[in-house]
Amino acid sequence: MSPSFLKNVTDEAKYFNSFNLVPQVGPKRFQQLLDHFSDLGRAWKATGAELAAAGFERDFVELLVSRRATIDADREYGRITQEGIGLVTIKDNNYPRLLQEITDPPAVLYVKGNLNQALGRPAVAVVGTRKISSYGKMAAENLAAALAHAGVCLISGLALGVDGLVHRTALANSGATVAVLGSGLNQASIYPGAHRGLSQTIVESGGAVISEFPIGSLPLKQNFPRRNRIISGLALGVLVIEADLASGSLITARHALEQNRQVFAVPGPIFNATSAGTNNLLKLGAKPVTSVEDILSELNLEVTPSVAEKSAPLTADSKDEEILLKLLNFEPVHVNTLIKASNLPASVVSSTLLMMELKGKVRNLGALQYVLAK
Repeated sequence: MSPSFLKNVTDEAKYFNSFNLVPQVGPKRFQQLLDHFSDLGRAWKATGAELAAAGFERDFVELLVSRRATIDADREYGRITQEGIGLVTIKDNNYPRLLQEITDPPAVLYVKGNLNQALGRPAVAVVGTRKISSYGKMAAENLAAALAHAGVCLISGLALGVDGLVHRTALANSGATVAVLGSGLNQASIYPGAHRGLSQTIVESGGAVISEFPIGSLPLKQNFPRRNRIISGLALGVLVIEADLASGSLITARHALEQNRQVFAVPGPIFNATSAGTNNLLKLGAKPVTSVEDILSELNLEVTPSVAEKSAPLTADSKDEEILLKLLNFEPVHVNTLIKASNLPASVVSSTLLMMELKGKVRNLGALQYVLAK
């Protein structure tokens, strides 16, 4: 079924799409076209002389006129609707308000799902490394779950590692999430391919998958820094979970600072390469996050009872649990270490850990490694 807002698309939308098919037409040139012609239908039909009068340089005018001759606006727009993709332009009332405030907002957003519904609540972007550690995985899951329970929409980039985990955690906790892509939204172009199913689940769950790139666009390397400004632009703040010094997540953080958004970072072990970027952000003034309250209070968002409950300390239901809880933390501990340190029989440690896992108190990371679950 096509998104409901497809019914309200104006004729001008197809010309937004047509101009967007010309790579040399970015946010600045879109704005120049709108300032001079007001209506992009007029701009699309303008002569070379009229385009030159609008202030465009000769080389660009020649390129645009040549490229325009190869584009059938109606046919290209039909391809979008056949894919069940909606189009929101910067002239539309339902264009995201926060995104419109940045210096270079995309003139066009291709949308699958219900963007208005997802963004009908405060939004926080959560990003990080593709090579997530067990520590980063725990931080991402705990903080994303708490934000979802607090009614916050989670924005991320659908990438492997932290991004995908954030989307899945939001869905698992009945939260809203929006994925911003660096490729087209048609099924064959969604990147990474391993997350095509996840993208569909996001849409079916009331969230949205969006992109400024036309359908059929490949996930080119240069697309992702541009994509990152949208991730930060949609949100009140950006939380970086784990990032090395070359991580694209740091580009998102830089965009956030330029957009006057709050930047948050999870402190990490000083010897862990995937914490080097986040620890450096903290040196530069990012807000350290050790609990969801650090984010909610900074953004003046209400802490809901469910968040407070999840933040409460774990309590033991037996003497054996009490002993093991004192030995466990958020760093992986091997079961043999627990047996030795607790002076409990191996069978008691194993059975107690199993019961604690079923109660949601601990997590089994595999290879007999255990951590606290919250």
